[in-house]
Amino acid sequence: MREVEMTVPHLFRCPISLDLFTDPVTLCTGQTYDRSSIEKWLAAGNLTCPVTMQKLHDPSLVPNHNLRHLIQQWRQMEHRFGPDYFTAIDPLVSFKHCLQSPQSNFQEKLEALQKIQLLTDQTPSTNPFLIQIGFLPLLLQLIFQMVDPEFSQDYMNFVEQGLTCVLKLLPYGELESLNMLKQESKLESLVVLFEHGSIMMKQSLCHLVGVISSSSSTKELCAMIGKHPRFLNLIVCVVNQNNEASETGIKAISALCCLESNRGKLVQQGLIDALVTYILNSERSLAAMAMAILEQVLGIERAKEALIKNPNGVKAVVKMVFRVSDHEGSESAVNSLMMVCRESLEAREKAIVAGVLTQLLLLLQSQCNGRTKTKATTLLKLL
Repeated sequence: MREVEMTVPHLFRCPISLDLFTDPVTLCTGQTYDRSSIEKWLAAGNLTCPVTMQKLHDPSLVPNHNLRHLIQQWRQMEHRFGPDYFTAIDPLVSFKHCLQSPQSNFQEKLEALQKIQLLTDQTPSTNPFLIQIGFLPLLLQLIFQMVDPEFSQDYMNFVEQGLTCVLKLLPYGELESLNMLKQESKLESLVVLFEHGSIMMKQSLCHLVGVISSSSSTKELCAMIGKHPRFLNLIVCVVNQNNEASETGIKAISALCCLESNRGKLVQQGLIDALVTYILNSERSLAAMAMAILEQVLGIERAKEALIKNPNGVKAVVKMVFRVSDHEGSESAVNSLMMVCRESLEAREKAIVAGVLTQLLLLLQSQCNGRTKTKATTLLKLL
């Protein structure tokens, strides 16, 4: 028995009992324990994580299926893994301990993340190991648990690198980890990071919002983000800025619009004016996506009014009816014009002044699909 115990990998031992895991569960801090051991700890009135000593805002115990499966494999192989496994896993466990340690400063944590990034770039097969040892919830916890009010350079660098690692791990992990952002304090941290962070941080957070909005397991979180007016205003403002974050802002807004309840809230925060500015600002790469978003929200009366009221609103849509470079966005533009022109003489007059008749004739002579041509013909008759 002693020999068997000595061969149990450190990763497979509960930090409390030091015995082989039988029912591994993970706390919100990203630390894994055996269920019986952590339940005794909590039942004794402890409200912290035994290893990190962080206060548990969420006492839920999430089964660590990846680690359980790994232990089963280890047992089936008679307690042996190939040397490559431990060559990969040992430094990762060491890096995790550095990230968890309250004694590690932001610079030391950043160096650990950079080494992880280098290791995963050189050996992509390392990513599943990171998931198995609980890196994803740990990183989310570190990034969103407490914002440095001074936004020191070391802190900014750490958050930028941390978000990069999170986005890289999400395809391998369980997206339920993101639901820790439903905690009011962590959601507020996300908003503060977006408000005061660098362009790179804004881009990463936009990508994160896109992931949240695309999964059924985080649908409730998507709705919570949609009810946060300050965040919606910030993301709409990003679209107005002529920088690298504008593109990721458009993608995030498109994802948020998957919930009808979010669309009206975005319109209230000035979405229409932002989309108009984006579309008119030269040949933006995601102009067609912006046009599709506009079409999607025009079912809201307030959105129609905002488009007509904007001096360049109808003009922006007319511009998208026909573009020499491609027909992407043409159908959305035609549909949008039909929605606003059907009941508004002002919209029809603005469309004609903006050259919609010429645009429609060019579209009808182009190689666009038959459905778009049919709608273009209907719009011509309406005008």
